[in-house]
Amino acid sequence: ATEPPPEKPAGCPVDPSKWASWAGASQPADEERLNLTNMMPAPNQQPAPGQTKPLSTDRVTSTIPQSSGGQGGRWVYPSEQMFYNALLRKGKGDGVDEAAMPAVIAIHNNMNERGWAQVLDWESLRRGECPPDQIALLRFVGRPHELSLKARLRTTLGLAPMPFDRHDWVIDRCGTEVRYIIDYYDASAKSKQDKIPALHDVDSVPSIQMDVRPAGDNPSQLYDRVRMAARHGLLATL
Repeated sequence: ATEPPPEKPAGCPVDPSKWASWAGASQPADEERLNLTNMMPAPNQQPAPGQTKPLSTDRVTSTIPQSSGGQGGRWVYPSEQMFYNALLRKGKGDGVDEAAMPAVIAIHNNMNERGWAQVLDWESLRRGECPPDQIALLRFVGRPHELSLKARLRTTLGLAPMPFDRHDWVIDRCGTEVRYIIDYYDASAKSKQDKIPALHDVDSVPSIQMDVRPAGDNPSQLYDRVRMAARHGLLATL
């Protein structure tokens, strides 16, 4: 890992305020040809014009299945080079420290693994319908500029700041598609506690908080949200 600049938290070289400006950076421009499972263009592993340091093109395989039963393999995370190119492609490259990209990728991957763990926690409510090892992530899309209803209510009531990003994930529950919403919140007051996370760390990046839940597209999903509130307490789900 690279040494952080003196003014950054000692444990992590990534300025947490950058995540808000980078939200949606990996989403493609309208004219690009897309992979409809992740709404992204073909991977670009080539160094960017003006790039001053080599970035890794290695990609980490996630623990998230792409199809029920794991028959379609697992999702693979972008490399440092791919993520950096995505930032530049969307005009979000100002102030990006190339040396910090290993930490950026570590945080990105860790957030997805934490999100998937929370999805599986929700899915445990439906264990009788579909075993957890049969759950898969079919597709996802970033919607950073669209507030979810819950995020809007939390912000209006002063319970939380405006989320800096949103992802919608569609999972396969043994043949049934279920949509989840993930809102990402900036808790920069905790940024001094941040450290570069391992893939499955649960508390290494407290400056980024996630709210993962079924989207509420039908009464069954709304019922699950009530059941989860009973399991973890109402305050934990607000």
